[in-house]
Amino acid sequence: MLGDRIYSRDGSSLEAVVGRMLRERGATVSVAESCTGGLLGERITSVPGSSDYFVGGFLVYTDRLKTDLLGVDPELIPQHTAVSEPVAEAMALGARARTGSTYAVSVTGEAGPESATGVPVGTVVIGLAGPDGKAHACRYALFGDRAGIRARAAQWALDDLRRCMSGNPR
Repeated sequence: MLGDRIYSRDGSSLEAVVGRMLRERGATVSVAESCTGGLLGERITSVPGSSDYFVGGFLVYTDRLKTDLLGVDPELIPQHTAVSEPVAEAMALGARARTGSTYAVSVTGEAGPESATGVPVGTVVIGLAGPDGKAHACRYALFGDRAGIRARAAQWALDDLRRCMSGNPR
């Protein structure tokens, strides 16, 4: 059974479905992106009217910006690496706190072709912070070249947000 794997029955894109869900809830979203380099924010803002629910985001490609802009504890990165659940959670919480959004989504990972952190290329961690003030993160092993990994990471991030709002988080 496909169940909650189906996000549209009318051909709507995932970003349009997520936008509709945010609008219906009167909710907003922000992003904190590392390996996707703005691709997630671009997907969200490609939907007409996205200014109703998208408040903005952060491109934090370096560890220093993760700490300076998002408030990630500087001890987390050397302890767990930048591509870890604790860092993804802290990124999402920081984005939510700094923008005042209802939800925040973070993406950190290794898109390749080489790893800068020691984790395998294709490792992506997506963090979500919600209205309850808590965050959780999921680790994924994605395949493909750099562009493919980045595209899949943005897709998974949107789907994780959709599932979270539906009450069916991963």
